[in-house]
Amino acid sequence: MAFSLAKIIILFTILFSAVVIHSADADESYATTLSLDELGLKTEKLTRFRFYLHDLVEVPNPTAVRVAGAATSDQSPTFFGAVLVFDDALTNGPSLTSELVGLAQGMYAFTSLEEMSLLQAMNIIFTEAKYNGSSITVLGRNPFLHKVREMPIVGGTGAFRFARGYALIRTFTSNQRDANVECDLYVLHY
Repeated sequence: MAFSLAKIIILFTILFSAVVIHSADADESYATTLSLDELGLKTEKLTRFRFYLHDLVEVPNPTAVRVAGAATSDQSPTFFGAVLVFDDALTNGPSLTSELVGLAQGMYAFTSLEEMSLLQAMNIIFTEAKYNGSSITVLGRNPFLHKVREMPIVGGTGAFRFARGYALIRTFTSNQRDANVECDLYVLHY
């Protein structure tokens, strides 16, 4: 049975009218104010973490790899436009053979024409003890040649829902490509 254009238009009009009428009748409240107690969030605490991040580029199995770049990135003195992703080990001590406490997964992009600086998005994923499976998200500017860099903590999951705070990052050792980075995180969470 062939449908004429007029029948298709009438059918579409009826269906569209039903959707509009249903939407107008529906409860339009999409936001509900909750108390922290309803979510089991009673006391906010401040936790300090110290661990070491191992960003390895010049090894047979690198933990950081370049995935994009501008045609001019390699000629730029600041590698402007290059983008890398990473899946770095986090250890309790500065040695790569220290106890593994988690992973840092994310990306960094070289974003300055004048200074060696990164835009870094990083999830700190804990794999040990009571924080196993929880994560903290760090997002911000990392001028990695500075002695100390401060980056904001913008959220988290699991034990770190509603997390906020800051990270102090220091290069512990580096050979121009591979880096061992000391990370101190100050995290407000429930």
